[in-house]
Amino acid sequence: MPPKGIDNRVRRRFKGQIAMPSIGYGSNKKTRHMTPSGHKTFLVQNTRDVELLLMHNKVFAAEIGHAVASRKRVEIIAKAKQLGVKVTNAKARVTTES
Repeated sequence: MPPKGIDNRVRRRFKGQIAMPSIGYGSNKKTRHMTPSGHKTFLVQNTRDVELLLMHNKVFAAEIGHAVASRKRVEIIAKAKQLGVKVTNAKARVTTES
């Protein structure tokens, strides 16, 4: 969305300001929302959500939600490994005692 303020320097195109956002700065439709690995992310909160990705594991990668505790994270990672689903944040909050 373009700046809307009456005194906005970007909207008035003053020298030395950032360029006005426009549709031309958008990314390619084929690669939009993709991670560098080529997958799109899918937010997962429990093991049943991982099962949804079983048929789409080449397109989507699971990303464990922020509010998921470490015990559930371990279960989700195990289920994803069993089903062959990639997890983008598999190492987050999964510490091992040594």
